[in-house]
Amino acid sequence: MRQVSESEADRFEEGKGCAHGREGHAHAHEDAHGREECCGQEHEHRDGHCHDHGHAHADRPAHHTHAAGDCCTPATAIPPAIALPRSEAVGDDMRTAIRIMQMDCPTEEALIRKKFSRMPHVRSMDFNLMQRVLTVVHAPHALAAILAALHSLDFTPELADTASGTAPSAVSPAPPRPWWPLALAGAAAAGSEAAGWLGAPAWLAAGLAILAIASCGLTTYRKGWLAIRNGNLNINALMSIAVSGALILGQWPEAAMVMVLFTIAELIEAKSLDRARHAIQGLMQLTPEQASVRQPHGGWQLTRLDAIPLGAVVRVKPGERIALDGEVVAGRSSVNQAPITGESLPVDKTIGDAVFAGTINQAGSLDYRVTAGSSNTTLARIVHAVEEAQGAQAPTQRFVDRFARVYTPIVFAIALAVALVPPLLLGGAWHEWVYKALVMLVIACPCALVISTPVTIVSGLAAAARKGILIKGGAYLEQGRKLTRLALDKTGTITHGKPAQTEFEHLRGVGGMADALRCRALAASLAGRSDHPVSMAIAAAAQSDGMAHLTVDAFEALAGRGVRGTIDGAPYWLGNHRLVEELGRCSASLEARLDTLEGEGKTVVMLMNPERVLALFAVADTVKETSRAAIAELRQLGVATAMLTGDNRHTASAIAQEVGIDEARGDQLPQDKLNAVAQWSADGATVGMVGDGINDAPALARADIGFAMGAMGTDTAIETADVALMDDDLRKIPQFIRLSKATHAVLVQNIALALGIKSVFLVLTLMGLGTMWMAVFADVGASLLVVGNGLRLLHK
Repeated sequence: MRQVSESEADRFEEGKGCAHGREGHAHAHEDAHGREECCGQEHEHRDGHCHDHGHAHADRPAHHTHAAGDCCTPATAIPPAIALPRSEAVGDDMRTAIRIMQMDCPTEEALIRKKFSRMPHVRSMDFNLMQRVLTVVHAPHALAAILAALHSLDFTPELADTASGTAPSAVSPAPPRPWWPLALAGAAAAGSEAAGWLGAPAWLAAGLAILAIASCGLTTYRKGWLAIRNGNLNINALMSIAVSGALILGQWPEAAMVMVLFTIAELIEAKSLDRARHAIQGLMQLTPEQASVRQPHGGWQLTRLDAIPLGAVVRVKPGERIALDGEVVAGRSSVNQAPITGESLPVDKTIGDAVFAGTINQAGSLDYRVTAGSSNTTLARIVHAVEEAQGAQAPTQRFVDRFARVYTPIVFAIALAVALVPPLLLGGAWHEWVYKALVMLVIACPCALVISTPVTIVSGLAAAARKGILIKGGAYLEQGRKLTRLALDKTGTITHGKPAQTEFEHLRGVGGMADALRCRALAASLAGRSDHPVSMAIAAAAQSDGMAHLTVDAFEALAGRGVRGTIDGAPYWLGNHRLVEELGRCSASLEARLDTLEGEGKTVVMLMNPERVLALFAVADTVKETSRAAIAELRQLGVATAMLTGDNRHTASAIAQEVGIDEARGDQLPQDKLNAVAQWSADGATVGMVGDGINDAPALARADIGFAMGAMGTDTAIETADVALMDDDLRKIPQFIRLSKATHAVLVQNIALALGIKSVFLVLTLMGLGTMWMAVFADVGASLLVVGNGLRLLHK
């Protein structure tokens, strides 16, 4: 990961890379002596250059190359889950993504916002705290100043690699922070407490307290000073003021113990947040690092995934994970697709079938041709979509953020009043009331309240992704619980979407067209130009009987009605009942026959010339067993269902009755589906629409939540749907609604916990019962509670 030192900022603006020219990395974390640990060796920094002590970078083996960020990452750094994009133009400005590993909490966000608000060349900011990414829209020449401003706040910004355009999805973790300073601080704080209990000299308790604070609290003081200098009251500033006040008041043991407890709690909180932050990253670990690729001479060689080109043939053995998306070219096997779709049963794969990265090959060996690079697989797109969704604030999160902006100043003002008013106006003791005010300062930080919502939302998004439900933002996750009506397409959604021709009837007495085989050939030729499932069934039936297609000219698809074309100079139509009526070719006898077939749940299309109907084709589709179960679950959840299909009314009613759908509407054009959804929304319903993401696009866009079926491997569905179901199982929609309800419940619990705990301790403090160490537990303890509660969603 590229780390930027302040001295390099202008060179990044010019795209020239590292200022010190040593393997493209910059050292930004120095100790007081200008040295730091790197790969077990020391580096000394002088004049902006990195001077090796005991080893040379150029001599290091390839597997131990001094990659960007290997030795300069902050000690608390962890592998990031999201790759940073290169800066891109936005009109006359630039959009730049910057990772800030020290940006753990909304307090850092507030600090950056205040700093950047004074910079006229910064147009807008977008914070993804869970991934520690700040995206800034700025004037083209302002990047150097932005990086310098971040350095002035003691942050280390990381940019996308200037050569490749993206940062790696993971970096080597930095060495763990030494444990002994915190252990020494804890022992010194305990000694100070013991000295106070045993009546030892005051200087001994004071010395031990100062030793404890110096061992673990200097970072807090440094961050606190930076916050105060920039006019921001974050937890570090409040804690610094409170501990300093306790020292001034002579509360030596308490000041030391508060700083030690705060440091320990911060470490625990950071580990808990890391689990939520990287809940989705585990998906990327489903793919192996290498795959066996066929070589030009016919042999096989293990190759890194990012070095495998499109079109390469990869072999996967039984029990191995499939490394990249592809199409099977040899072999037969069953594949466990549960890691992506959540479905329990393996899927048979043979030549021509698609396979997906992260799935598990079970029975036999497969050779497949790569169709997507390592950064563009279905799995990678899922992870990217969830990571983007993490950055989009949900309604509850926006409310909490607005509340938090006024909460801290109000509590700080109350603390100031508590410290000054009773002693000045009511004759109170300064020592007592100042101490109460210091306790309230510790409680004033809104971290627990603000962090409760993103942790909960991210946990819900990650839990859904593991079930094969891709939710495109926290807003949809929250809104799912409010669904009152769900509209569904029929073909491919409720039914399998693979209908077969069941009847063919040639209408006799048609002059010059008595040959039934000729009618089938005409219909198959027209149907073969359409990708509609009904047309495909007619074409497939003709093909199985060995019929050749005729040449079709002037082909035209008639939305919601059928197709037309010219064959041997004569025009023909192949379409549904609606098209027959529009062309004026219906009759009483034809209506009676259509009623019979459609009453059996079959779809009927007719071949017509300019004079009359020539033949009937009946096609039937089978209902998925999962559809019946899904509709039953939706009814239990209080969601009314309606089927909107372009099929005829009789077929729609028959299918709806079989599945248990409340309402069925047939002969629906795309505009009709849009109007139906719009009408339900106008009536006050929260409407969801389930379709394929393309044909039902208007209705999907108009619905409050659009669900795309079978999105695995489909770019359009993943990119356009609000919620993408990675397989064709409608039961995932009730799962989504239940997860939404659970997420909302946890959000309410977390907000109540955060506010409730702080309110209790504020009252206790005003009553004289609160102490400073209790205030630390009220702040960080509440944070740990809400984080742990939010993480429960990962197991839903």
